[in-house]
Amino acid sequence: MPKTVLKTASKTKKKAIAKKAPKAASKTALKAAPKPKAAQKSKTKPKASGNAGLRYLVIVESPAKAKTIKKYLGPEFEVLASYGHVRDLLPKEGAVDPSHHFAMRYELIEKNAKHVTAIVNAMKKADALYLATDPDREGEAISWHIYEILNQKKALKDKQVHRVVFHEITKTAVKAAVESPREISMDLVNAQQARRALDFLVGFNLSPLLWRKIRRGLSAGRVQSPALRMIVEREEEIEKFVSQEYWDIEAAVSLHESPFSAKLIIYQDAKLEQFSITHEKQAEETKQNLLKLAKGKLQVTKVEKKQRKRNPAAPFTTSTMQQEAARKLGFTAQRTMRTAQQLYEGIDVGSGAVGLISYMRTDSVHLAAEALTEIREFIENRYGKENVPDEPKVYKTKSKNAQEAHEAIRPTSVARTPDSLKEFLLPEQHRLYDLIWKRTVASQMVHAIFDTVAVDLKCGPENQPNNLFRANGSVLTSPGYMHVYQEDVDDKKVDHDEERLLPPLALNDEVTLKEVICNQHFTEPPPRFSEATLIKSLEEFGIGRPSTYAAIIYTLQYREYVLLETKRFRPTDVGRIVNRFLTQYFTRYVDYNFTAKLEDELDDVALGEKEWIPLLGDFWQPFKQQVDEVLETVQRKDVTQEALDEKCPTCEKPLSIRLGRHSRFIGCTAYPECTYTRSMDEDKDNAVGPDIVEGRTCTQCGGALHLKVGRYGKFIGCSNYPTCKFIEPLVKPADTGIDCPECNQAHMLKRKSRIGKIFFSCARYPDCKYAVWNEPVAQPCPKCAWPILTIKTTKKRGTELVCPKTPCDYAKPMIDD
Repeated sequence: MPKTVLKTASKTKKKAIAKKAPKAASKTALKAAPKPKAAQKSKTKPKASGNAGLRYLVIVESPAKAKTIKKYLGPEFEVLASYGHVRDLLPKEGAVDPSHHFAMRYELIEKNAKHVTAIVNAMKKADALYLATDPDREGEAISWHIYEILNQKKALKDKQVHRVVFHEITKTAVKAAVESPREISMDLVNAQQARRALDFLVGFNLSPLLWRKIRRGLSAGRVQSPALRMIVEREEEIEKFVSQEYWDIEAAVSLHESPFSAKLIIYQDAKLEQFSITHEKQAEETKQNLLKLAKGKLQVTKVEKKQRKRNPAAPFTTSTMQQEAARKLGFTAQRTMRTAQQLYEGIDVGSGAVGLISYMRTDSVHLAAEALTEIREFIENRYGKENVPDEPKVYKTKSKNAQEAHEAIRPTSVARTPDSLKEFLLPEQHRLYDLIWKRTVASQMVHAIFDTVAVDLKCGPENQPNNLFRANGSVLTSPGYMHVYQEDVDDKKVDHDEERLLPPLALNDEVTLKEVICNQHFTEPPPRFSEATLIKSLEEFGIGRPSTYAAIIYTLQYREYVLLETKRFRPTDVGRIVNRFLTQYFTRYVDYNFTAKLEDELDDVALGEKEWIPLLGDFWQPFKQQVDEVLETVQRKDVTQEALDEKCPTCEKPLSIRLGRHSRFIGCTAYPECTYTRSMDEDKDNAVGPDIVEGRTCTQCGGALHLKVGRYGKFIGCSNYPTCKFIEPLVKPADTGIDCPECNQAHMLKRKSRIGKIFFSCARYPDCKYAVWNEPVAQPCPKCAWPILTIKTTKKRGTELVCPKTPCDYAKPMIDD
């Protein structure tokens, strides 16, 4: 038996991990996997080997990480990559078996099988194993899966197995981790297994239900569904919003030729609220009255001066990094995480590969003592001692449940400034590193100081009701951390008082009133979610964890439940129907508080404070019961149709909102006897029949041709659909005049793909399926004699003439005439 240790909290009873049952025991309980015997922590530290053989095998997830770590550990260590997860649940029903204590059946991930084989072969030659996967639940689970595979392959006999954890890939951190290995934590492993089991059970039970009740190909996720609900509810809120008119009154004044403005805050002894003045006539009456009372002058009745401090933002967590990268850099959450992964795993900066930032999946805002010391020294040397606070700034996480105690995302060395690394980094790597570096440095600098002044100006004589204007101004007197960085804000409203300097004013001064201005405004609906605001809301509700935000957003877009338009999420018609189905029939499971509570319970499992199998049981029983009930009692029309209080103009039967192949529409409930339909955005009083293509008939059946709207825009189709399925594009493809090199029977046409991308293909499609993405040129390839070349433009190589024939690699720079 291999000498290894699997750690669980002392408070928790150890649960065996079920393995796949033998075929002969299908009716019996699954046999529990034997737990490895606990071994004492190895007191022998790695030493340089005198022989040429492999002594120690280190496993990480990625080849980039392996390359960086290999440089630090020396020749006696072999570092191999698993290329991510090595095992996953069987992709079929029964992979999680509730009837046998939620036994989980795993299989090798096919694309990583060759990497697993390489690990097994290397382990057979090694003396000890170091599992150095990422320092979170997911990384812990990968280590455990690798251990299980090696154990099954009998590659661990009498060999030490260690778990090493580091939060930055630097020589010091990696060596310290190898010298102080810990045990595999089964609490973290079980928390990840429980999460995977829950996601599997929800997906494999809800998805078939969606197929039967809505349409084929749909799916639902445990964490994505509440996120979809947020987006849909925000859209419904926008649709129901009724804009209200309101006005404010502003005075344009000056003192000694120094102009400034003041806003009316009290009128006739009443404090003005947002809707105190609601129409133009009222605003104009107020203006005329004020002008009459003022007689060209306003009197200063109060001058209030203050100092205002603005503190720096905390160093980045995963969530705040994704939000700020979206605001400042325009990065998607996926792009941010992909780039951060590259910075974490190591970049060659001239002296070899080095990890430039600490681990990027974290919800901690803590900074290590060594990092704080280095940052404070750097600030003093570059920005002056006056910008270093007396004590290091300490931040508390805003997250309801911070995951494992990681550090904040920070540079591994603040001495590696963004400018010094620019030549070694790709543009997006440099931009993100610059953001992380500045945020970290600014977080440990002194606050910024503003001098603010508020001046009250009275309009009219003392014996009249009080009419008061207020002017506000501020000026930055000590930038502090703003020397380096300022945090952006979502949907920020313009503050006209920001950085506005007022002239020197004293009590009882009289200022000249030049004009009274009436400003019309309308209330606006809440903005749609951007990636930044959606992630912020998910974090505030406690839905998801650092490693899941990007995946949630990607999944919603991939399933086409939401669209990202002008960097804002809008639900699709299918997304609305799925959300309506889930909120109506599975209310509890898309409830924000329920989802957050479940995340909290998974955190408790990770801390060893809760058993994972009872947690699954508590979730499964009521969920399965609800699935079975909906399957039996809910009809398809209950989900896909929404009744309207309106009758069909053709047959007088009720109308309903229905889900079509690509979008929702209004149709008659008497279909197929009555075929009346109209689009959702078409007014019932202005509804007209289909647009008929004049002077043409269908070439297949002779029926009338109609102008129709599909998923990818307008097209021409036969009026006898679905009996006749003739269609053609509204805009005819442009003829290039170049012969198809494949069939030589027709020209190449310029077409547009479903997603709007231009390509060129044979006019005989589908009989001839030759197509290319780049514009063809009637010029044979000098190398392989293919009849055409194409024009290809890239940032790296510019515009070239290239041969489209594989495997010919002919390319020649394009020369302008």
